[in-house]
Amino acid sequence: MTNRVQAIKQFGQKIWIDNLSRELINSGKLAKLIEEDGIAGVTSNPTIFYKAISTDKSYQDDLIKIKQTNLSPEARYEHLVIPDIQAACDVMLPLYTQSKFEDGYVSFEVSPHLSHDKQGTIDNAKRLWQKINRPNLMIKIPATTEGIEAFEQLIFDGINVNITLLFSLGQVISTWNAYINALKKRFNRNLPVDTIKSVASFFLSRIDSAIDNKLPEDLQGKAAINLAKMAFLAYSELFSSETFSTLKRYGAREQYLLWASTGTKNPKYSDVLYIEELIGNPTINTAPDATLDAFRDHGTARSSLNENINLAPVNLERVQQYVNMDELGEQLQKDGLKLFEDSFDKLMELVK
Repeated sequence: MTNRVQAIKQFGQKIWIDNLSRELINSGKLAKLIEEDGIAGVTSNPTIFYKAISTDKSYQDDLIKIKQTNLSPEARYEHLVIPDIQAACDVMLPLYTQSKFEDGYVSFEVSPHLSHDKQGTIDNAKRLWQKINRPNLMIKIPATTEGIEAFEQLIFDGINVNITLLFSLGQVISTWNAYINALKKRFNRNLPVDTIKSVASFFLSRIDSAIDNKLPEDLQGKAAINLAKMAFLAYSELFSSETFSTLKRYGAREQYLLWASTGTKNPKYSDVLYIEELIGNPTINTAPDATLDAFRDHGTARSSLNENINLAPVNLERVQQYVNMDELGEQLQKDGLKLFEDSFDKLMELVK
């Protein structure tokens, strides 16, 4: 019998898991998630790896050994986790191959301290791409102004990218434009455009958490979902336009929206809110273990993304009476970067 998570696939959405550790791979749990739940990808970040290295017993012997080397803290961290990224890519490889490179990706993030350093981001992304050396790897970079510029270069260079910390329509449209520009440059240089995969990670629950106390009750817990629907409308218009049509004829893939930060933070709301209300084709949802467990237990799969999508602009207009959503997006991105930097710094302390 198809379980509740697996049932989402029939509506054209892919589910990724927002977690990675040795235990997940070595226990066979990741392979089981692929088989039973239809999990189609893996995302990671500094917070996830801090938790893994500090709590997963299988890291402890290697952690003791690595601390005795002369490597820098960042090199020690990479020495510990890159084999896990490679192993996860290998577990996902059959799915990657069978889906003709549509599914089976594993994301690994460059240092968040490079988020405002275009060239540093490019150099480190290329280094990690070569070092990890897996076709189904995605390098994860934040969507700052410099990050989007770096992203455009990396797509041109043929590197898969998960561009993250998107909180506003402006940010995600800038990302899509950079993606299309890079593919056009490749096309004009007679380089293949059908070998590259990229996703745009749009964060949800943090939006509602930040502004619910400024909104009337009937708008609370709905701003993020309406903003996501607006982003999907913009996606549908751009990637069905003449701008993308030639590239698509040569095999270029759309840059799908990936719903991130989908664990519900407000206990007043459903613990599967940010999965249940945004299921649609073609999108991705990356969810933490607890949210997947909750959906497996009591979630309902339905084609929800397009439900009342024509009302999203009206609902967002009402929200804008209380909150400037562009300014909010910039602030939430800064806050998100600070959280990633803090987690990264804690990681560096952990491996010193």
